[in-house]
Amino acid sequence: MPRLTTTELVRFKAEGRRIAMVTAYDATMARLVDEAGVDMVLVGDSLGMVVQGQADTLPVTLDEMIYHTRCVGRGSASAHLTLDLPFGSYQISPAQALESAARAVKESPAQSVKLEGGARSAPAIARIVEAGIPVVGHVGLTPQSVHAMGGFRVQGRTEEDAARILVDAVAVVEAGAFCVVLEGVPSDLAADITRRVAVPTIGIGAGPACDGQVLVSNDLLGLDERFQPKFVKRYASLGPVVVAAVAAYADEVRSGAFPTAAHGFGRGATALPRVY
Repeated sequence: MPRLTTTELVRFKAEGRRIAMVTAYDATMARLVDEAGVDMVLVGDSLGMVVQGQADTLPVTLDEMIYHTRCVGRGSASAHLTLDLPFGSYQISPAQALESAARAVKESPAQSVKLEGGARSAPAIARIVEAGIPVVGHVGLTPQSVHAMGGFRVQGRTEEDAARILVDAVAVVEAGAFCVVLEGVPSDLAADITRRVAVPTIGIGAGPACDGQVLVSNDLLGLDERFQPKFVKRYASLGPVVVAAVAAYADEVRSGAFPTAAHGFGRGATALPRVY
């Protein structure tokens, strides 16, 4: 089955079909969420926090984003694949933004790129789209601006800030973005933006009125018991399951219960399916 295209995703809004997006960083998780039938897989620069253990997304490089998108691309087959342009790879100029986006789609299987910022990022979005590369916009809480925002805080709580975010959303759509992520904004503001723009809105911590939703796969699976923000719904609690399974393995290794003869090979064994 071919990957979903931007044209199909935009049509979903007109048809009233909600879009399910999941963030993934490796081939195994990408295969699993693809089999589950998600519409979009985002290789997010959140990998800086989820995979690398960083305090924020700022240290992530374009090379790292391309590497992880290659991994995800090998695992998924049908979901639309989009890549986050990391901090510093598009803010200098529209020309730099196009160069980074071009690298992303040349060196990975990404079908589109995502970048943060509203009106200030519109010229970069327009330049990338003009070159034939689809763009996902991202307004509201923009993690690459964490220091300017004073932390990961809900945005648009005052009328002035809400008006600014609405202007930002319209600006990125007018610049050519085929959809826009709304992160960490009040539900009524997200609903207003969703009504006003012709392209799909993808919410995270933005209420139920958006045209789609995105969650990090690790979060919805409950792999980190320490991370429990309000906007995440856990559909499983796999962190304790993993700990228990690995503890059982360690116990059996120490006791000699694993491995048994059944886990060994005779002289006529064939090649191993995976190396370590």
